Amino acid sequence: MSKILIFAGTTEGRKLSEHLCKRGIEHTVCVATEYGEIVLHENPFAHVHMGRMDSEGMRSFFAEQKCKLIVDATHPYAAIVTENIKQAVYAFNEAHAVTDNQADSSISENIEYVRLKRDTDISADYDNIRYFEDNEACAKALNNTDGNILLTTGSKELSVYCKTSDVRERLYVRVLPGLESISLCMHNDITGKHILALQGPFSTQLNEALIDQYDIRCLVTKKSGAAGGFIEKIAAAKNKNIPVYIVGQSVQDDGMSFEAVCEYIDSKYNKLHIMLAGIGMGNDACMTKAVSDAIESADIILGASRMIEKYSAKIDKKPYYLAEQIIPYLYEICADTAKISNVLILFSGDTGFYSGSRKLYLAIKNEISEGKLNADVSILPGISSVSYMAAAVGETYNDAYICSIHGVKLSNITSRISHHAKTFMLMSGVRDVNMLGHLLSSDERYGLQKCSVTVGYQLSYPDENISQLSPQECTKLKREGLYICMIKNPNPVAKNVTPQLSDAAFIREKVPMTKEEIRHVSICKLHLKSDSVLYDVGSGTGSIAVEAASLSDDMEVYAIEQKENAVQLITKNKEKHGLENIHVINAKAPDGMENLPVPTHAFIGGSSGNLKEIIEALKAKNPHIRIVINAISMETICEIKEIMSAYNVKNEDIVQLQVSRSKQIGHYHLMQAENPVWICSFEF
Repeated sequence: MSKILIFAGTTEGRKLSEHLCKRGIEHTVCVATEYGEIVLHENPFAHVHMGRMDSEGMRSFFAEQKCKLIVDATHPYAAIVTENIKQAVYAFNEAHAVTDNQADSSISENIEYVRLKRDTDISADYDNIRYFEDNEACAKALNNTDGNILLTTGSKELSVYCKTSDVRERLYVRVLPGLESISLCMHNDITGKHILALQGPFSTQLNEALIDQYDIRCLVTKKSGAAGGFIEKIAAAKNKNIPVYIVGQSVQDDGMSFEAVCEYIDSKYNKLHIMLAGIGMGNDACMTKAVSDAIESADIILGASRMIEKYSAKIDKKPYYLAEQIIPYLYEICADTAKISNVLILFSGDTGFYSGSRKLYLAIKNEISEGKLNADVSILPGISSVSYMAAAVGETYNDAYICSIHGVKLSNITSRISHHAKTFMLMSGVRDVNMLGHLLSSDERYGLQKCSVTVGYQLSYPDENISQLSPQECTKLKREGLYICMIKNPNPVAKNVTPQLSDAAFIREKVPMTKEEIRHVSICKLHLKSDSVLYDVGSGTGSIAVEAASLSDDMEVYAIEQKENAVQLITKNKEKHGLENIHVINAKAPDGMENLPVPTHAFIGGSSGNLKEIIEALKAKNPHIRIVINAISMETICEIKEIMSAYNVKNEDIVQLQVSRSKQIGHYHLMQAENPVWICSFEF
C-alpha cells in the first residue's frame, strides 16, 4: 500500500518517481502499458501498476492502496485520462465525506489531487511552421503535400492519418517500442521500415539522421514541451529546411511545475534516512562500495573529527558522534526534509565490532518509535581491524579470543590470555601495548613470558607496520598511533567450568570461611552465568567471591564485608588469585549496597542480624534476583523460613549438608564431622 500514486504518462512522471526513490519515499506508479513498466527502473520504493483503469476502477484502486496523494503526470493531450482521475478522486472524497458524517468523525481522509504540469510554453524559432487545431485538420493538409512524412504524434491518433492511402504510404511513424504501439501500426497497415519503434529522448542530430535516412519532406509533431523533445525536432527541421506541422496549441494545463511538485512532496512526505556506517580501517581502498556510495550521496555527514575530515557532504558535516549531540541535531534538520534526506554517521572499523554504533542505533530507534523523529535508521558494516590484521599475517580469527581495551577497562587480562592459544586485542594507543607487555613479562602464574605478540600499527595507512615482538619489547614501544595486538600463547590453560578451589588455596587467618564442599554446592545452587553480577554479603575470607570470580572473567563480584580485618583478608585472596573482577566493599549490609550495580545473584554468608533488611534491599534492586543463604543456627533457619513465607518466592530449595573428613590417627583413618549447614535458595 502506498500513500502516493503517480499516474505517469510523461518523462516528468518517470523523473518524479526517480526523485522519490532517491528520497526513500514509497509510492506506486500507474502506467497504461507494459512498455511504461519496462522504462521505470526497479527500486524497492517504487511499485508499478500496469493497465488502464476507468474512473470506477481508479476509485477502487485508491481505496485499496489507502492513498493520500494523487499526482497526475499524464500527457497534456490525454484529457480523457485526466478527467477520469479527477472524477475518481471527487467520487472517493464524496463517498468518504458521507461515511465521516455518519460516523461523526472529525478526521479527514480525503485524497489530494495534484497536476504535474508539463512545460509547453516554448517558442519555435522557425518560420516554416503551420499550426492545426486537431489531428483531423493536420491529416487533411498532408493530402496536399509531396514526399515522405515523419509522424511523431504517437500511435493512438494513427488511424486519423491512415484514412487515405496517399498519406499512409508516405508515413514513417515514430512510436514507443511496446507491443500496443506496434500492434496499432500493424492494424493501420503501417509495416516494416515505416515503423520507427524508438524510446526518446532524441537529440537534434538523431532527428536529422532520421530525416536524411528516410528522405523526410515534412515533420508532424505536437507541442509537447522540452521534456518531449519539441525543441530538438524544430531545430532538426530547421537545419534540414523542411516544414513542421504542429497539431494543436497544447491543452491548457493548469497545475504545478516538476520542481514545485518535488518540493511539495518532500516537505509533506519526506523523512530522514539515517545510516550508521563503518568506514573500515581508514584507507578508502578498504572501504566497502556500499559505504563509499553512502558518503557520495550524503546530505549530512556526522562523526568524530578524524572520521569525517576528508569527506564532503552536500549540505553540512558536524563532528558529532554521541547520542546527546546527534539526536538534538536531528530534531533541528527534521524541519527541513525538503532539502535534507540522507544523514550519514561514520564510525571507524566495523559497526558491529566494539563500536559505538549499537548504542546510537538504539537511541535513534527509540526516538523513532516514540514518534519524535520522522526517520528510518539502518547500519552499513565495515572491515574490522581484526579481519584486516588476520588477513595481513595469514591467520584465522574464528578460533581466537577477541577483546578490547580501547577506551574500556578490562579485568583479568592475563587470565583471559592464559586460556586461549590466540588472542586479538584492540588497543587505545601505545600505552596499552606497553601495559600488555608488562603484564605478560611479569606473569608467573600462567607462564605468559613465553607469549609472542604480533603488533599491528596504523593498519591500512601509509605508515602501516606489522611486527612480531616479545612481551619485553612491547614495554619499550614509544610511537603513538592506532594499535592492535595478536598474542600467541604456546601453553594455554583450560578454563575451569566448575568450582574446584580447595580450602588450602585461601589465606585463612582467624576469619570464618565457608568450607570447600559447602562453598561448591552453594555456588552451584546460585546458577551463575558468565556475565552475572554477584553480591557476596558477609564475605569473610572472600572464598565465595574468589571461587565465583574465577569461573568467568566477565563476571563482576562485589564482596561486602563490615569487619576491617576480613576486608584486608579478602583483598589478599583477591590479589593471590589475580582476580580484578572482585570489588571489595567495606560496609555493613544493606547500607553498602546502595550505590552498587544491579545484582543478578546474591550469596548471604553472614547478615549480622539484618537478614530481613538485606533481603528487602536485594528485592528492591532486582525483583528477579536469585539468592542463596547459608545458615548453621536454628534461629537463622527459622528466620529464613519466615522470610520465604512472607514473600512470593519461587524455585524454593532447602537442603541440609553435613560433611565428614577423614583424619589419620596412627595407622587408622577416622571420620571427623563438620557442623551441619543449611543451604537455602530461591527467587522472588
